[in-house]
Amino acid sequence: MLALLAGTGALPGAILAHRPEALVCEMAGVPVTVPEGTHRLGYRIETLGTLLADLRARGLNEICLAGAMTRPEIDPGAIDAATAPLVPRLMAAMGQGDDATLRAVMALLEDEGFALRAAHEIAPGLLPAPGILGAVAVTDAQEADARRAASVHRAMAVADVGQACVVRRGLCLAVEALPGTDWMLRSLSGGEATGGLLYKAPKPGQDRRADLPVIGPGTIEGAAQAGLSAIVIEAGGVMLLDRDATLAAADRHGIALLVRA
Repeated sequence: MLALLAGTGALPGAILAHRPEALVCEMAGVPVTVPEGTHRLGYRIETLGTLLADLRARGLNEICLAGAMTRPEIDPGAIDAATAPLVPRLMAAMGQGDDATLRAVMALLEDEGFALRAAHEIAPGLLPAPGILGAVAVTDAQEADARRAASVHRAMAVADVGQACVVRRGLCLAVEALPGTDWMLRSLSGGEATGGLLYKAPKPGQDRRADLPVIGPGTIEGAAQAGLSAIVIEAGGVMLLDRDATLAAADRHGIALLVRA
C-alpha cells in the first residue's frame, strides 16, 4: 500500500490518477491540491516519527515523494518523542543543501522500513520521449543555446544550486535557486530575456526517485511572460504534467518545446 508525501503542484494529482487508493500525507503549511474524496492524513515535521509509525500500523509499506515543498521552520518545543531521535540527522543534512537534505530524508524513510517509489515509476507517461513535442521547430541557434545551457547546468549542480537556467545567445541570464523556476521566470519579465531559452534537467548523480524537475502549463505561461522562445528538457529526467494543455500553450505562444536526449 502506498503513502504519498505530497507537496504543492499538479504532481500529487497525477500520481493519484494511477493510484487512487493512496493515502495523501499533508504537511502543515503545505497546500496540496488533490481530487475530492482522496484519503488524507495531516502531520507536522516535528511529528514525522509518529507519522511513520502510524503508516506502518495502517499497513502502508511504500512511500512516494511528490510535489514541491519549502523547508519548514521547526518548532523545537513541538518535537515529539518518536521524532526526537531523527532530528540530529535531519538538521545536519539541512545545512548542506537541498540535494543532501533530500538524500537524508530518503535514507531515513528506507531505514524506517519503507520502499521508495518514484513518481514516474507509478506514472511512466510523465516522462516524454525525446524529440520536438509541439508544432514549433527548434532553430540552430536554439540548439547552440541548449548546449551552452547544459554546460551551465552541470556547473550549477556542483554547488547544489538548482535544476534550471535561462540562456540567450550563449549568455546565461538566470539560474534557478531555492525560490524555484516560476520565480526565476518572473524575475525576467522586463524583456531582457526575449528570444531566450529555458533549460531544465535533474542534477547529475541525483537520486531520481524524488525531486525530478517538472514542467507544465504554468511553466509555458511563465516562459511566455519572460519572452522566451524555447524550452528544452532532458529526456528521462523531467516530468511533463498535463501534456495536452502544456503543448497547446506552447503552440499558442510560439514556444518550441524540445526533449533533448
